[in-house]
Amino acid sequence: MDKVRIALLGLGNVGKGVWNILKSNREAIVKRAGCEIEIAKILVNDINKQRNIDVPKELLTTNIDEILRDDSIKVVVEVMGGLEPAKEYILDAIRRKKHVVTANKLLIAMNGDQIFKEAEENEVIVNFEASVCGGIPIIHGINESLTANRIEKIVGIINGTTNYILTKMTLEKMSFEDALKEAQEKGYAEADPTSDVEGYDAVYKLAILTKLAFDTRVDVDNIYREGITKIKPVDIAYAKEFGYVIKLLAAVKEVNERLELRVHPAMIPVIHPLANVNDSFNAVFIKGNAVGDLMLYGRGAGELPTGSAVVGDIISVLRNGVERSGFTTANYAHKDIIPMEEVKSKYYIRILVKDMPGVLGQIATIFGENEVSILSFIQKPEKQDKDDYVTIVFVTHDTYEDNINKSLVKITELEAISKVENIIRIENLE
Repeated sequence: MDKVRIALLGLGNVGKGVWNILKSNREAIVKRAGCEIEIAKILVNDINKQRNIDVPKELLTTNIDEILRDDSIKVVVEVMGGLEPAKEYILDAIRRKKHVVTANKLLIAMNGDQIFKEAEENEVIVNFEASVCGGIPIIHGINESLTANRIEKIVGIINGTTNYILTKMTLEKMSFEDALKEAQEKGYAEADPTSDVEGYDAVYKLAILTKLAFDTRVDVDNIYREGITKIKPVDIAYAKEFGYVIKLLAAVKEVNERLELRVHPAMIPVIHPLANVNDSFNAVFIKGNAVGDLMLYGRGAGELPTGSAVVGDIISVLRNGVERSGFTTANYAHKDIIPMEEVKSKYYIRILVKDMPGVLGQIATIFGENEVSILSFIQKPEKQDKDDYVTIVFVTHDTYEDNINKSLVKITELEAISKVENIIRIENLE
């Protein structure tokens, strides 16, 4: 039987997952790939580092040229992450006619056009299933299974770290800080969690899904982004009172040939399937004009789930059955991004006000003047501090974000207002 030599760039969690899967599932993989897969070299920063994995030391190298200049290595598997030097290594591999498998969402979101253009010119495949939602086959689903559809929208929970944090805050009434600390202890969050908790990770993934589903270029800087750091236990309690749960959602929707593109916390109805996606799991809800509604669910990160997607991509390369491995840049259509001010939604608004007559009427008047209709409100009798401030929570009917912004500018000018403590959009997901 033929043997194909591959190389790994990186031996962190995902790299370990790839190694372990190739070893433990060897017989099944050989049958499905039609050949034996041999890991010939693994690029690492430190050969002598303790890694708790049984990898022969002679496979490790700190010299990328041992991989790129070895013509016997046919597939380069990049699981090191980051923009550089990963981009340089991948482009060099492509130019040397090596196929590439990557789990690098940042690189694909930022430089996918260049990478796939080079791949087309050099007649090699670049697969990237693991870059979005770990082991969930969302890239293959859009690229292959759903090609008969015009996709109308995608809404998903695509960051496992934030979902874990919000789950702990919801089910165990933890503070954000305590839930984040636990996520870090379990390895779900990095020491610097900014990319996850501020929504950047979800933005990169949404950019990739949008390019594939809507055949358009997407600048990650044009995707509205808001993280979960402002979410407090009190907001989660109010959400429950109104029949919602809070999730970090990534959403793209086509409206009159323009795209809504946003990543932000949202309240969603407790009866919707996405509301019950907990822990570090991911789920992606897709609406196609022919297939209707679909939801893909599974582990969005981790050594084995992400490793599973990487190995699946390796097998796909060796089968050589992927007609469209990346973005078909020649077919891109220009689609304008809808400004957030023009996006319609219901809103949850929590305001700290002085407990005095007439305040509620003043707020309601300002909302009315700006075409914001109140669906319901709650005023808690408990005083918030010694100055006799109380919390008022409003839920609005559907309205434009611009109307909300204009209202809140006027409301914060009122003498009785301490501050607007939080604003969270409410998604009906119909």
